[in-house]
Amino acid sequence: MQMKRFENQVAIITGGARGIGQGIGKRLASEGAAVVLFDVLEKELDKAVESLKSEDYAVEGVTVDITDEGDVRTSIAKVVEKYGRLDILVNSAGIVGPNGCKILDYDYEDFQRVIDVNLQGAFLVTKYAIKHMVPRKYGRILLIASIGGKEGNPGMIGYAASKSGVMGIVKGVGKEYADVGITVNGLAPAVIATPMNLDTHPNTMKYMVSKIPMGRLGTVEETAAISCWIVSPEASFNSGFIFDLSGGRATF
Repeated sequence: MQMKRFENQVAIITGGARGIGQGIGKRLASEGAAVVLFDVLEKELDKAVESLKSEDYAVEGVTVDITDEGDVRTSIAKVVEKYGRLDILVNSAGIVGPNGCKILDYDYEDFQRVIDVNLQGAFLVTKYAIKHMVPRKYGRILLIASIGGKEGNPGMIGYAASKSGVMGIVKGVGKEYADVGITVNGLAPAVIATPMNLDTHPNTMKYMVSKIPMGRLGTVEETAAISCWIVSPEASFNSGFIFDLSGGRATF
């Protein structure tokens, strides 16, 4: 029998149209949550919502650009207005950006775009989710980081830098609200088999997989399983922490 850890809870998942975000959204919905998927990819978002609704899950989609402060603020407020609460935020939206190239070949405009989506976006959704969690003195926030943000991966400086920054948000904000029932944690996966990795340079992918002792990619289902524990009521004594999902790669 499927557990219902998230019955009567409301969750927002950014990057919910595909990959890790969609997988986490599905797992939360299967355990009773009302799930709202945020994504800028409108067509993929519609397909994801249609697919999950066909399984009788309580899911809806909202087209949101997480780099736009007004869009983030308004979209989160509308979710709270509709459902009367916000219990969970998972920020899974992100882009890889250029990879397979050294810093001398990495354009500033590309670097800024990766920072805007991966780091600024994480800041904005965290800020405006917490705003609605504070009055109820409860909330679970999970920001998807990367093992590359911990150890660095050559050839993708923008991604590594942005994910290191995401971990800084987790560690700082996790401490700010630890005494009011709101936890903020991060997850640092190694390479997960998702559509986002289709654009990764073969040499970069080969390097990243070679660092994983298990010798394989992680799965979306494995990512969703640990993510849903992190955002559950059970994880009540964890905040400001970066969990690993690395097939043995993690070193600290």
